[in-house]
Amino acid sequence: MMDGNGRWATRKGLPRSAGHYAGMQTMRETISMCHINGIASLTLYAFSTENWKRPKDEVDYIISLVVEFVQDTTVQELNQNNIKVNFIGDISKFPEETQEAMRKVVELTQTNSGMAVYFAMNYGGKNDIVQAIKTYIEENKEENNKTSEISEAEFERFLYTGLNPAPDLLIRTSGEKRLSNFLLWQAAYSELWFTDVMWPDFNERLLYESILDYQQRKQRALDDVMQ
Repeated sequence: MMDGNGRWATRKGLPRSAGHYAGMQTMRETISMCHINGIASLTLYAFSTENWKRPKDEVDYIISLVVEFVQDTTVQELNQNNIKVNFIGDISKFPEETQEAMRKVVELTQTNSGMAVYFAMNYGGKNDIVQAIKTYIEENKEENNKTSEISEAEFERFLYTGLNPAPDLLIRTSGEKRLSNFLLWQAAYSELWFTDVMWPDFNERLLYESILDYQQRKQRALDDVMQ
């Protein structure tokens, strides 16, 4: 959860837009670090359903950064690293130019078989669950299926994340210690790791620290089972 761009900028006496731009650079670096370290899947909370409540100029700038990120030079780099990109969330709310940029990067990276990167755009965990219920009902209304018969595995097919694996580790920067409506269903059994560092200052050392902490937790859990 890439949190703290605005506060990072404010503390430095900079406009909030400078924080978002710096955050985008950190996002690029983090994708590269995860790729180098063999991470199979990375989900980035880039724009939440609540972000629309921010000032319009700030919202417009954040959206423009998305378009900038998925320009041809970035796509070329993604393909060179065999990285596949997808978006989760209701992207229909974005300007057509932004939607087209999203569709383009998805199309141009779909044959890649390496790390999968998911950008959560106009995403909210509650909204994800509601839209999944609506989609399930719509697809099954002609079959007289009882909704009580749906299993967790069947339901997950209708979430924005589909049948993708649930996240093993959820990282949040900026010192906040809550999920803030992110992957509420999918993160049910995820390990959570928090840092007071603002997102633009997130770096390789912190990534390694979070992964090491995760590995130690899993080892302790395994040891408990074996005793």
